[in-house]
Amino acid sequence: MAPVLAGTLGLGAALGATAVAWSAGGRPDTAAPAAKGEDTLRQLEIFADVMARVRTDYVVPTKDDKLVAAAIDGMLQSLDPHSSFLDAEAFNNMQVSTKGEYGGIGIEVTSEDGAVKVISPMDDSPAVRAGIKAGDKLIAVDGVSILGLPLDEAVKKMRGPVGTSIDVTVARESQEPFVAKVMRETIVLKPVTSKIQGDYGYIRISTFVNERTSEGLNKAIDDIQRQLGGRLKGIVLDLRNNGGGLLDQAIEVTDIFMDRGEVVSTRGRRADDIQRYYGTPGERLAGVPMVVLINEGTASASEIVAGALQDRGRATIVGMASFGKGSVQTVIPLRNGRDGALRLTTSKYYTPAGRSIQGAGIEPDIEIGAVRITEEQLKERKALFQGEEDLPHALDNESGVKRKPPHMPAEMPPVGWKETEDYQLKRAYELLTAGLPKRTPAISTRRAENKPADGARSPVSGAPVTPN
Repeated sequence: MAPVLAGTLGLGAALGATAVAWSAGGRPDTAAPAAKGEDTLRQLEIFADVMARVRTDYVVPTKDDKLVAAAIDGMLQSLDPHSSFLDAEAFNNMQVSTKGEYGGIGIEVTSEDGAVKVISPMDDSPAVRAGIKAGDKLIAVDGVSILGLPLDEAVKKMRGPVGTSIDVTVARESQEPFVAKVMRETIVLKPVTSKIQGDYGYIRISTFVNERTSEGLNKAIDDIQRQLGGRLKGIVLDLRNNGGGLLDQAIEVTDIFMDRGEVVSTRGRRADDIQRYYGTPGERLAGVPMVVLINEGTASASEIVAGALQDRGRATIVGMASFGKGSVQTVIPLRNGRDGALRLTTSKYYTPAGRSIQGAGIEPDIEIGAVRITEEQLKERKALFQGEEDLPHALDNESGVKRKPPHMPAEMPPVGWKETEDYQLKRAYELLTAGLPKRTPAISTRRAENKPADGARSPVSGAPVTPN
């Protein structure tokens, strides 16, 4: 296997957050019995017969490459929401995205009910300026429906030359569909931003798709320390609407805040197929109280960070339960990428305490809603709610843990609170000022540090969303 590219929404092709790894090839199972091989051959003969009939009798001429690609993609999509086939162009676009710059509108998306669902718009992106929001469903581009298209095909239609515009038809909860005109720009993934608030630091990580996310985090910490000197009393790490990205970046970011110990593990179909990832010696901001903000758009790689910091007792998690994308996709180039690539779910990931996030998400230590909702609005949310477990063919959580259905948050903004103001962030600062409650780690320090810090990488990486 090749080295990790880095992993993403929590969603491979489904932009939720997908853990994605790079591989030079697969590791086959032991040889199948002859009878099974004969049955497979018979099924392939059926496929060949159907394809031949389509080629000769379909009402309009077809192209073999399109038929085969659609058949492969259909096969993979029947497995789970995040396995898919990438043609050569889509594979190249995926590689370009991780470098941090491409032409697009700046959203992270997944596929849901045949539509393209926005997991989160990127900060200060053309999509944000056009009014596109998390949870919106995109149903047409330039008047042409994208319903039912493979996610990569739909994303391809939204990317294009910088300076050109597209009309995106948006379906939003409780509204009639509307058209948003969006100008394509060079999307430079600036994954980390920071600021200070009094004696407290604020760091937002908007995506883990960029290969230099951990580098940006270190620079943000340097900047905060330079401004505050020894006066830093606490830090807020904002992972809300972070659809995920590269697994190795999630590991490196977590490692910055922890001294050694397990960060995450992945487990495949075989009992011995377990990879454990460990931090390195040393910890930045040791002893500085930390709040991590999460919400329903926090997925995959960002759930790895939140889960590890929670299990190790390093941070207090505040907000609403995360998305629940807990699987890892391995990207396997076909003929060195000339024929595209296979993005295949190969394992699930687990927090240091052994929790599977799949379909369950990360529950906050302190539940605080972003907006005040009524009982009527809650009913609407229950009808429309979609988490990882609601996606077609979603994998089960083998422990049986499920994410809580939509409910009234334990705490909400007071009556009259302006939705343009960030109540969750305000409360995070207040919690730091008042003093965070002492948290007992869910995993003992001895168990967490039972391996050396080196060897902390593997060929798997993660991502829950498709950047666009």
